[in-house]
Amino acid sequence: MANNVDAYHVPVMAQEICDRLLINPDGNYLDGTLGGGGHAEFFLEKLNPSACYIAIDRDSEALAFAAQRLKRFSNIVYYQGLFSEMDAALQKAGVESVDGILLDLGVSSHQIDSDGRGFAFRPGVLLDMRMDMEDVLTATDVLNGYDVRELTFVFKEYGEERFSGRIAREIVKRRSKEKIIISNQLMEIIQRCVPGKFLTKSYARIFQALRIEVNRELPILKEALENALLVLKPGGRIAVLSYHSLEDRIVKNFIRHQENPCECPPEIPYCVCGKKPQLRKLKPALITAGEDEIKLNPRARSAKLRVGEKL
Repeated sequence: MANNVDAYHVPVMAQEICDRLLINPDGNYLDGTLGGGGHAEFFLEKLNPSACYIAIDRDSEALAFAAQRLKRFSNIVYYQGLFSEMDAALQKAGVESVDGILLDLGVSSHQIDSDGRGFAFRPGVLLDMRMDMEDVLTATDVLNGYDVRELTFVFKEYGEERFSGRIAREIVKRRSKEKIIISNQLMEIIQRCVPGKFLTKSYARIFQALRIEVNRELPILKEALENALLVLKPGGRIAVLSYHSLEDRIVKNFIRHQENPCECPPEIPYCVCGKKPQLRKLKPALITAGEDEIKLNPRARSAKLRVGEKL
């Protein structure tokens, strides 16, 4: 495989996902986060030609790249949009339900390394952070338009940053003198607010928080998980790869709630609310990458995989 292909997207835990998700080689599968097509290629090589692989991505660049990478496969349908738009993607493919759903919530290597996007905290990068370049809101808009309270919320809620308030106040102070548009400016602000030993982690947290806010990642994830239950066949499975605690907590709580949706008070001896379990978690409940994979792909270190099966 060409190096430029590997550089775009190295699939994390591809074998572990395939072992748990590919239950029917003639079935229908939905990849909600196609990226560079790494997982898709791994799956399509194992599926029969009669299977249907539905690939969603909100990034037109990713779709174009993956389509070129996967051009030898005729049983793939592409859909540009949010991975919560599962029903529309299935309609385009002409199928009513799927045997498996994969959501890889990581930002692709290509997006991180692309200076035009501003996902990574490298000097001289425009603060954009849109996954879909047709979206309106950018990181620059957030930094120059949100007030102190709103910025503090974003950094604390989505970045779990302990110096959120201090950084938010410094941003508002700095933008009164000049518009904040490049990474250097934001990094300088963080440097003023955070002790040196915490600096690198604070860079990562603030940039992550801005990306999540710009792309509405957490609300869309919650909606996608609910929609997955509607399109999965009984016995079908959903596998989710997350890369930070906020995403993993949402996925873990969703599976737990769908396993035991009863809302009756604990003092009532039997269920009267009538809510039935819709998922069961596959064990082990949490799967992480092995050391050999982490050596080859360091970004796999933070990945957490959870799988649920529809009842």
